[in-house]
Amino acid sequence: MVCADTNCVIAYLAGDKGGDVDFLDKLFVRKVVVLAPVVAAELLSDPALPPAVEKLIASLPCLATGDGYWERAGRLRAALARRGYAARLADTLIAQSCLDHKVPLLTRDKGFQGFAKVAGLKLL
Repeated sequence: MVCADTNCVIAYLAGDKGGDVDFLDKLFVRKVVVLAPVVAAELLSDPALPPAVEKLIASLPCLATGDGYWERAGRLRAALARRGYAARLADTLIAQSCLDHKVPLLTRDKGFQGFAKVAGLKLL
């Protein structure tokens, strides 16, 4: 399983080129793509989202948030801040979902580097 970040899914849907888009296409074929709940919410919040894309997003499994998720996310964001990294809340929630489920994150966002260094988030 691989968690796809919002930016990669948007690039994929837009037909952009790149190694991450090619890799995501292979993941879709193998049916091993999952979404963090925040990613699903971000993607579904587009008011111009075509119904077919909405159906695709809704068909993807989401990583469940378990007991203590919000507390772990808060502590994770604080740990990054102590190390000098600015972590957006949505990114923190995505990272915590991946960490909880031990799945790597496919992303174009360099902002996740801090999560990799501080918490061991695996990035693709």
